Amino acid sequence: MKKALRKAYIGLIMAFLYAPIVLLILYSFNDSKSRANWGGFTLRWYEELFTDPALMSALGTTLSIGILAAIISTILGTVGAIALFQMKRGPRNVLMSVVNLPMLNSEVVTGVSLMLLYAMAHVQLGYITLLLSHVGFCVPYVVLSVMPKLRQLDPHLAEAAQDLGATPLQGFMRVILPDIMPGVFSGFIMALTMSIDDFVVSFFTTGSGVSNLSITIYTMAKRGISPKINALSTLIFLCVFILLIGINLSDLRSSSKSKKKVESVRIPY
Repeated sequence: MKKALRKAYIGLIMAFLYAPIVLLILYSFNDSKSRANWGGFTLRWYEELFTDPALMSALGTTLSIGILAAIISTILGTVGAIALFQMKRGPRNVLMSVVNLPMLNSEVVTGVSLMLLYAMAHVQLGYITLLLSHVGFCVPYVVLSVMPKLRQLDPHLAEAAQDLGATPLQGFMRVILPDIMPGVFSGFIMALTMSIDDFVVSFFTTGSGVSNLSITIYTMAKRGISPKINALSTLIFLCVFILLIGINLSDLRSSSKSKKKVESVRIPY
């Protein structure tokens, strides 16, 4: 009885979360613009999506900002996590609280403060300010993803690599980085997701002529949501879904390989 209730409870939660997405995917194939009537199956919204210059420009800006911000924040966050990990416990805890502050702070406060900072520095709002802002709020997520992997490392691993003749850079690239790579990759995916998803900070730090998808969709919502947005959202959902399946399969393969290596080891008696 308890198992049945648990399964029913989980089923209700999954239905609550995914029912709107299923409806969105369904209506992306609706021939009618009305969300109340089904006008038949069609692919014309996907065709019009790829011929809409505003949406394609916003998609290009979103992807370029997201990828660049994820790469830069991953590098900065990984280096910052290593530096924090090597500090003493007291200063590290203080700086970790400072690093985590942007994640706890309201996005409105972050966006307005960044806008005022650029205004005081006489920096014109545009692509560069949007990129810098995304890097700023993505770095803490990378630090948060890399830090647990650093705690799992043997503290004498880098010294052992140097004792065997490796330079500090070689020891990091060949010994430390491969062990923390799952955390680095998770931080990259998290930064990319947060950048693509952001609206509030982007709204305050972008300039005229530079618009990502969230701002473009917000502008279109004032005139009514076009079914082209349903088609775009469907494609984004499918890309994320395929990416998550690939990550899970990679984790399963790596865990199975590690189990095989452990099982192949035999302790002689």
